[in-house]
Amino acid sequence: MTRAEFMSRLKTGLVGMPTSAAADILNDYESHFEDGLAEGRSESEVAEALGDPDRLARELKAEAGIRRWHQEQNPSSATAAILAVLGLGALDILFLLPLLMSVIGVILGGYAAALGFFAAGLGIMVAGPFASPPGGAFAAILAGLGFMAASVTIAAILTVFSIWLVNGVVWFARLHYRLLKPALEPQAS
Repeated sequence: MTRAEFMSRLKTGLVGMPTSAAADILNDYESHFEDGLAEGRSESEVAEALGDPDRLARELKAEAGIRRWHQEQNPSSATAAILAVLGLGALDILFLLPLLMSVIGVILGGYAAALGFFAAGLGIMVAGPFASPPGGAFAAILAGLGFMAASVTIAAILTVFSIWLVNGVVWFARLHYRLLKPALEPQAS
């Protein structure tokens, strides 16, 4: 593989990353080629030593997604980290994606239930005193506050679980990368 082919495939694989980060990565790999050529190696030898550019791009995108998650823990960075990790391997997608989608569906359902509990609590608290409930208006207000507190508790527990889930996916990606790294590095002859 020539330098131009390697760099073109790497650039194509880095699509979706921030432009400045992709440019830095491309510059680093250009310098690898320059250093290799200065040492008397051919372009194809340098490209072979660097590995598959498509796989390399997926790993670099996964690492960038993981770094972003550690810097800013929000839903957008969590999604980016999970998608970057899933991009590491097609086989992993076959196993992880259905599992993750079902877990994410349960989490979203839990958030919807928490929102419903909150709305019900608000309705009981506001309308309850006018409906003459057993125990009086004060009991209706307390019941509404109880529903609202339960919904906040459910949402907090789901948020903690969501953070654990993203951290678990990040851990899996790092483990996956550590296991694959020896296979990706050039073997000494």
